[in-house]
Amino acid sequence: MRVKCVICDVIENIDDYSPLAKKLRNRPIHTYMCNQCYERIEIRTNERKETGKFRQYSSNENKDKFLQ
Repeated sequence: MRVKCVICDVIENIDDYSPLAKKLRNRPIHTYMCNQCYERIEIRTNERKETGKFRQYSSNENKDKFLQ
């Protein structure tokens, strides 16, 4: 399966029967990032976390104890 990185537009081949290929075929909202872009984003995110100014927002939904 040929896939294109959404950031750097590099076209790569992945195995047709891999879990990633199945995810991309069945759910078109999922996007593919090459390993270089993925690692670059991971490194920069970790650098931002180390500065202390990084905030990860999460939803503060009240969960009903009867629905768990």
